[in-house]
Amino acid sequence: MSIPPKSSKRIVFTGGSGVAGRHVIARLLSFGYEILNVDAVPLDNPKVHTLKADLTDGAQAFNSLSCHFRPSEPFPGPVTTPDAVVHFAGIPQPMRLPDNETFRINTLSSYNILESACKLGIKKIILASSITTYGVTYADGDAQYPHFPLTEDSPMLPMDVYATSKVCMERIAHSFALRFPSVDIYCLRIGAVIEPDLHAQKFAAYVARPQDFKAHAWSYTDARDLGGMVHACVGKGGLGFQVFNAVNDECTLPEREGSVGDWLGRVCPGTEVRGVMGRWESPVCNAKIREMVGWREEFGWRGRMEEKQDNEGCW
Repeated sequence: MSIPPKSSKRIVFTGGSGVAGRHVIARLLSFGYEILNVDAVPLDNPKVHTLKADLTDGAQAFNSLSCHFRPSEPFPGPVTTPDAVVHFAGIPQPMRLPDNETFRINTLSSYNILESACKLGIKKIILASSITTYGVTYADGDAQYPHFPLTEDSPMLPMDVYATSKVCMERIAHSFALRFPSVDIYCLRIGAVIEPDLHAQKFAAYVARPQDFKAHAWSYTDARDLGGMVHACVGKGGLGFQVFNAVNDECTLPEREGSVGDWLGRVCPGTEVRGVMGRWESPVCNAKIREMVGWREEFGWRGRMEEKQDNEGCW
């Protein structure tokens, strides 16, 4: 396994106090980044200062991207533009707030970050989108995926407000990319995020009850690998506007006969399986982020589960 190179770049990270954000920030710190967290609540990490801000306010978003990275007496010099903005802030699922408020916060904060970053001359913007945009995760009832494997060109047909807000964010991002062609804007369609300390518990459920996880498209995103994806995206320039499925390589299915495509054909008989799928291939294809950005998985689940089984005799 190759070790990703260290970086001296400076990142403003919004929403870094959340479930995914705090693990991504920890991973980015290990790569040498200097980070300012912008969130409504502090991040429990002494290496990162949290600037409390409401990003639905355009002035606060602008100032969050054009300020010092930590308090100091005196400040070390004039404010300098960060190398990248990583925008994870927002309401992470429906029913946390009324739907109209979720839509307002997610779309308006994304707009404000995009506008501020582009007009400040920040050349790299990475946005947290979601595989919920494919329309199944928060659907009313048992919706069907358009086909397998899902690619970045698959139809997005959400009926819930959270996924719809992510679709709107991607469209807003594309519009800014057209206006500011020198800026790279990458949207990461993130799967179900698995935290390291919940790894064994989550995958034990996936393996024991695979029929229950259609909403996740039998895919996942390890929180540490998500940090690796952001690191790879920051380091890869010149791609303009791009959307990437940000999931790990393998499906979450247990040991079984046949390919993933065979299994999907049985449990989703009305959904087309395109081509021949491998034995452990994720139903959400991540080939684009691997090929275009150069990201490589470091924390695949099967090897660690097998190691745990060898050490403990069970999962």
